Amino acid sequence: MKACAELSLSPAHEVTHAVVMGDLIASEDATAVRALHARFNAAIDWANRSGGAGVMSPLTITLGDEFQGVAATLQGGLQLIRGLRARLLAEDIPCRFVLGAVRLETPVNPARAWNMMGQGLAASRRRLEDKRDPNAYRFEIPVDPAVQGLMDALGAGLTDIETGWTDRQRQVVLASQAEAAAPLAARLGMSVQTLYKIRRAGRYDLYERQWGALMAMTGRLDQVLGLTTP
Repeated sequence: MKACAELSLSPAHEVTHAVVMGDLIASEDATAVRALHARFNAAIDWANRSGGAGVMSPLTITLGDEFQGVAATLQGGLQLIRGLRARLLAEDIPCRFVLGAVRLETPVNPARAWNMMGQGLAASRRRLEDKRDPNAYRFEIPVDPAVQGLMDALGAGLTDIETGWTDRQRQVVLASQAEAAAPLAARLGMSVQTLYKIRRAGRYDLYERQWGALMAMTGRLDQVLGLTTP
């Protein structure tokens, strides 16, 4: 991250906010569209509540299965993505996301993530719309392409781990983000030893290590770019 710390940001690379974009995958093939829509809306509402003061313009559903919002910081935007991805995966709803560094040139809309313009928004949208890319976590960080490449690679690794989970591994790994091993094992009706075995099979330690690296990288970028939560 030394190179990142030595960035000399030009006006073209000035960043004011982070944009979070996402959509559901193959939602048009769902057999129960109304139920999917209800769960999707509930997840978006939950993410906006959990984001607190860091959500400058709330995640807003724009085209049925697509959404976008504006966060104060890249790290805050990534936290929104992680929470929302986990919630949707727990309900077996496939999705993909983009986290972009943007320079808004119009006022932030605090009610809905509409009617805002600025550099980085269109590029982030193009990343989201690339259907050939299997990565569920995509990044648009124009201030440093090398850092963006590293973040994309970490996102691809997370996606690969998630894709390989069994239903039980997914349940245990995702729940382990918020619960300690002993109470989680008791709630799921298993021994702690069994829980650890499932976590190892689900590559839990590597998964958390990669998430930690992404969180640290976005935090460092926020420092360099001067992004802070109000």
